[in-house]
Amino acid sequence: MEEQSDADFPELSSEAAAERYHTGRVPNGGKGRNRPKLMLMGQRRSGKSSISGVVFQKMPPSETLYLETTTRPEESSSHSFMDFQIAELPGHVNYFTPDFNQANIFAEIGAIIWVIDAQDQYLDALNQLIDTITYLAQTWPAINVEVFVHKVDGLSEEYKNDTFRDIRQRILDELSDMGYDNAPVSFYQTSIYDHSVFESISKVIQKLLPQLPTLESLLNSLCSTCRIQKAYLFDIITKIYIASDTSPQDTNSYEICSDLIDVVVDISELYGWPRPKDDQSDRLEFGNHACESMVTMEKKGHNYLYLREMNRYLALVCIMGDDNPMERKVLIDYNVGVFQEALAKVFQW
Repeated sequence: MEEQSDADFPELSSEAAAERYHTGRVPNGGKGRNRPKLMLMGQRRSGKSSISGVVFQKMPPSETLYLETTTRPEESSSHSFMDFQIAELPGHVNYFTPDFNQANIFAEIGAIIWVIDAQDQYLDALNQLIDTITYLAQTWPAINVEVFVHKVDGLSEEYKNDTFRDIRQRILDELSDMGYDNAPVSFYQTSIYDHSVFESISKVIQKLLPQLPTLESLLNSLCSTCRIQKAYLFDIITKIYIASDTSPQDTNSYEICSDLIDVVVDISELYGWPRPKDDQSDRLEFGNHACESMVTMEKKGHNYLYLREMNRYLALVCIMGDDNPMERKVLIDYNVGVFQEALAKVFQW
């Protein structure tokens, strides 16, 4: 990035900035809204409220055992750099009858997360899911359907994979027989007791972000310039990564970076500076004094972790190579600063 002739990002007109940086609207967003809205659906006791509580409300997984069954539609928001709207529908109601106004329910939804309990009988849930997919494909084809095969932590590795393959194959075969060969359906194995649910939600959110191609391109440039193995742009509050470079990734890399955020945030709460008030201007302020961390993992192949806050809500977390990045820290800091300036332009809604 430092070798680019315009690495200092000169001021651009609004028209030029719109051409250079993809700052479009979120799919299906209502007028005046530009934040992802997710709908959690599934049968009763499948784990919808647990996922919402753990990911968006910072609830410890052990406390989800005491959550009551959802009996009416609920909606909440997660206040972070980009507010996520989360709606949850009870599993015992059929919302495709004339008694309900489907436009009020689904018109502004970006993605539906259908939760299936992998430890329970799931044939009825699959039938409901297929009815939902076929209805949405005809009426709101832009809505993504994300299937979470949930509670897989209680299954053996072999049985977990067999269950996942069975659910996926049944749904795809049924849709193919009905003529929906390319339905927008994705499948994930999730559990609230590990990082899998956060990683899956991250991939769901990324599909709804119009800025994703630009962010990936910026991260790719940063990695190639600074010899970074893997880079993530995290939402600090939820530990969802809204973008990463396009190099192959594994779950261990995400887990390590996610845990580093917890450590740095806890330390900054004890020894950091007073945070400004939570308002919209602070969300778009990229020039504040950033928290920074660089650590080495002696038992993980001597790799280095680099963390740098972009603003109060976003953090760049990188896995460095085996060579000592401290020898070129000035170069890294400079290029991260350029990346930070680019982010400020990308997120000027």
